[in-house]
Amino acid sequence: MNPLADKYLRKKTLPLIFCPGCGDGTVLNVFLRAVDDLGIFQDLALVGGIGCSGWIPTYLQSDVLHVLHGRALPFACGLKLTDPRRKVVVFTGDGDCVGIGGNHFIHAARRNIDLTVIMINNGIYGMTGGQVAPTTPLQGRTQTSPYGNLEPPFDVCELARCAGATFVARWTAAHPIQLLKTIKEGIEHPGFTFIEVMAQCPTQAGRYIEGTSNAGELWNLLKKRAVAREKAKEIPPEEMVGKFVVGKLHHLTGKREFSQAIYDTFPPEKSR
Repeated sequence: MNPLADKYLRKKTLPLIFCPGCGDGTVLNVFLRAVDDLGIFQDLALVGGIGCSGWIPTYLQSDVLHVLHGRALPFACGLKLTDPRRKVVVFTGDGDCVGIGGNHFIHAARRNIDLTVIMINNGIYGMTGGQVAPTTPLQGRTQTSPYGNLEPPFDVCELARCAGATFVARWTAAHPIQLLKTIKEGIEHPGFTFIEVMAQCPTQAGRYIEGTSNAGELWNLLKKRAVAREKAKEIPPEEMVGKFVVGKLHHLTGKREFSQAIYDTFPPEKSR
């Protein structure tokens, strides 16, 4: 067993629930490396939503909340407010985060509470049967859009930025080195951090939307569609159709963090 896995994983929970070729395994791998590099394992508190990606934190020997569908962020907010010293990290999927959980998402970003939200975006409801999601591309065929999706998808990074998040980034499961650097920077950022990870789903999105269950082909599609932020500025909008921008998209410092504002307004000694 890899030394990091031996050090941090709950052995009794193995093997992982993820389908072969799923991008969630890459995110778990990268996150373990980030935690080890930062030396923060004892300070972690993790929250997982419902869906494939919500299982990621349950494999770590850490304090973990595995909560109701769409409710990962309110649980994480409460956890952060009870102990602001904690490094609270949320693992969520696109459906969990901006489908049923969309209202909680925009308000957590608005408050700029110090959470690190890692949203794995596979463009579909993967665990529950392959339904259309808020991030399913136009004309994407799913189990509930057999004639093609008619709803324009969310740009969740732009939604996060407009709602008030102070650190926003996007990478893919095919960019583990860049993702590692971004997760470490995001965890250390004192405010609401949103990191979107575009990931392959061979079982559902691959089969129905992309027409292939080959994880390698899907991995290559992610790399082909990803465009670096600086390069994207030089590309006409019509040539960006079907592609997405990767990198650190927004970083704002100086905005007041919510849990600190709460404790400044209501100091513990005054509350007794």
